[in-house]
Amino acid sequence: MADSDTASAASLDALRTRWSDALRAARGTGAEGPDPVPYADHLLKRWAEPQRRYHTLAHLTAVLDHVDTLAGHADEPHLVRLAAWFHDAVYLPERSENEERSARLAERALAEAGLAPADVAEVARLVRLTVTHAPGPEDRNGQVLCDADLAVLASAPEAYAAYTRAVREEYAFVPEDAFRTGRAQILAQLLALPRLFHTPQGADEWEPRARANLRKELAELGAAPA
Repeated sequence: MADSDTASAASLDALRTRWSDALRAARGTGAEGPDPVPYADHLLKRWAEPQRRYHTLAHLTAVLDHVDTLAGHADEPHLVRLAAWFHDAVYLPERSENEERSARLAERALAEAGLAPADVAEVARLVRLTVTHAPGPEDRNGQVLCDADLAVLASAPEAYAAYTRAVREEYAFVPEDAFRTGRAQILAQLLALPRLFHTPQGADEWEPRARANLRKELAELGAAPA
């Protein structure tokens, strides 16, 4: 994806502002804490690492946009926004513990940045939830983050095709046959879930299109659609 791993100065400044606004909201009115911008710059550098093809600044921006869209369904949208920043902050395609390492990074950084311990714990919990994307029925924060992260599955055909190409590029080190087998297993697991989206908007607007995209991709991989 030509635009996924680059960003203009204006878009980076906009992301810094979004980070700063979320962090200040989480701290609370009048709360003191370190300057948010160095934390933003550290995270932006992580999201622009060269091994990323899908999990890029473009993905971060898209998830933040979706969180904004769904914010009315969250109990603490400012914490969900912070979790979006951290949810793939550590990302190496060949490793399986990225979410756990991202959660630990959130715990260290947010404690230093002035968040209350309970809020730090909630952000870290949300980051870890992206392993399964299975929030509980009363977990409104988790529902918003998981829906925002999976919203790409409901993309229009061209955007979905670009997403699948970017995922393949991230796993370029995996032989084609092994990738197709592994990808088909992931798609089948997603299709087997009772629901992909948990917020009312996600369930109503994104679920049908996402399932159609997954079935089409699965068929293209040579597997029987679920």
